[in-house]
Amino acid sequence: MIHFSNVTKNYGNKVLYKGANFQLNAGEKVGLVGPNGAGKTTIFRLIVGEERPDDGQVVYPDKVRVGYFSQNLEDMSGRTVIDEVKSAAGDLMEIEARLPELEKKMCEPLDEDEMAQVLEEYGHLQSEFESKGGYELSSKAAEIITGLGFPPEFHLRPTESFSGGWKMRIALAKILLINPDVLLMDEPTNHLDLESIIWLESWINQYEGALLMTSHDREFMNRLVTKIVEVAHQTVTVYGGNYDFYVRESEVRREQLIAAAKRQEEMLAKEEEFIARFAARASHAAQVQSRVKKIEKIDRIEVPQEERAIQFVWPEPPRSGDEVFKFKDLKKSYALEDGKELPVFSNLTGTVKRLDRIAVTGVNGAGKSTLLKIITGQIDPSDGEGQLGASVLLGYFSQNSLDLLDKDKTILEELQSRFPTQNLGYLRNLLGAFKFSGDEVDKKISVLSGGEKSRVVLATILAKPVNFLVLDEPTNHLDIQSREVLLDAINEFPGTVMIVSHDRHFLRHVTNRVFHLDHHELHIYDGTWDEYQRKLESLAQ
Repeated sequence: MIHFSNVTKNYGNKVLYKGANFQLNAGEKVGLVGPNGAGKTTIFRLIVGEERPDDGQVVYPDKVRVGYFSQNLEDMSGRTVIDEVKSAAGDLMEIEARLPELEKKMCEPLDEDEMAQVLEEYGHLQSEFESKGGYELSSKAAEIITGLGFPPEFHLRPTESFSGGWKMRIALAKILLINPDVLLMDEPTNHLDLESIIWLESWINQYEGALLMTSHDREFMNRLVTKIVEVAHQTVTVYGGNYDFYVRESEVRREQLIAAAKRQEEMLAKEEEFIARFAARASHAAQVQSRVKKIEKIDRIEVPQEERAIQFVWPEPPRSGDEVFKFKDLKKSYALEDGKELPVFSNLTGTVKRLDRIAVTGVNGAGKSTLLKIITGQIDPSDGEGQLGASVLLGYFSQNSLDLLDKDKTILEELQSRFPTQNLGYLRNLLGAFKFSGDEVDKKISVLSGGEKSRVVLATILAKPVNFLVLDEPTNHLDIQSREVLLDAINEFPGTVMIVSHDRHFLRHVTNRVFHLDHHELHIYDGTWDEYQRKLESLAQ
């Protein structure tokens, strides 16, 4: 369906890929992976014609409809949410608006020719509207935006009243509504909560077209894709399987490459030794010349440099009391302008125990972040009581934490200001554990991406001797490798953890209790994430 044939793409002196080949077949679900800056988004742009290859070609049939969801948000204003989504259907919305106008005109006193003209236009438009699924347009749009987290009362709100994250959901809904033959998705789960991710997963499983996507959500990739296209080290490599298969297979291939490079190195060393030994002997001149030519023709095997994992020993925090946080009858509501109250939750009662690893779950607006803010003392409850236990030292991460970084400082200077007594080696090692190596530590905070800022903040929190980590969406903006770094750090952390995250792979490897907020109430489940999921499935049956 889509063929990349010997594609070469450069940016200035930087080579993204040389002679890249792969194809996306009808109905395939393919994951696109690789380090930041390797050229994943450029592959999408090459397919939709926003960029052109320097060599080679990208080919697909003219009749194939391609839908592209990117992280570049287009301007939205002047429409309600549902009308904005329906606008993706092109002339169907115009026809939908025109048909009632014609119906109204039919009721007016018209002469025979005018009536015939109106009836002809009406019949033509109605036939086109029906054949293109226009009568199901509103219901399909409503189903999609509801699935992506918009409650029915939000459907008729103006798009300009929503934040950037919600507008990204609207943009995603528009792509899903047109149901293209090929779906290109660049980080579709970035702004979704867990329930919306599960809904999108179900939608894609039923989608009959071809899919090429990038995602930082390992579980999402594993559940959907059957092929991986890796963009790295100026090449494009194809793996048959899901993300977990790719991780295993790429390691096997790397070991094979190292072994082949070693064999080649040993062979070349023998040839070079022979040449050096007999170069001055006339009797061996022909053999020496033959071996020189042989060496010149050999393509040297290059083993791409692997990112070095730096082990960091986290500071041992003091032991907290057995009850880390105890709360009873907690209530939170916000006063509205009309004098009414907006309830968030009420009568929440529970205890966070030492060494708990608690996942806090619930739909958007259930009060997950609000509960964490009350626990960390950022806000007060409207009623009820909560008490931190003895010797509890808090470390709190939220998306607002990124705003506390000094944009005029470098990464290293930021850490030096927070740990003034630590030596340079300690700080570089700490940053290395969070994937900042070499000259990267001298980058200004102002030029960092959201994911890089998150890694800086998480490093500063985990390097303190805290014994109670409260993390609100720490995996947002982090790529899969950075999430694995954070996952390892939390698993080695010798304290209590409370976390809000929509990354199921992450929660599966951390959680031993779940606090689920639903309809203003708290439901507590003791057990791992998988045990919690099985319990939900049994309750649903």
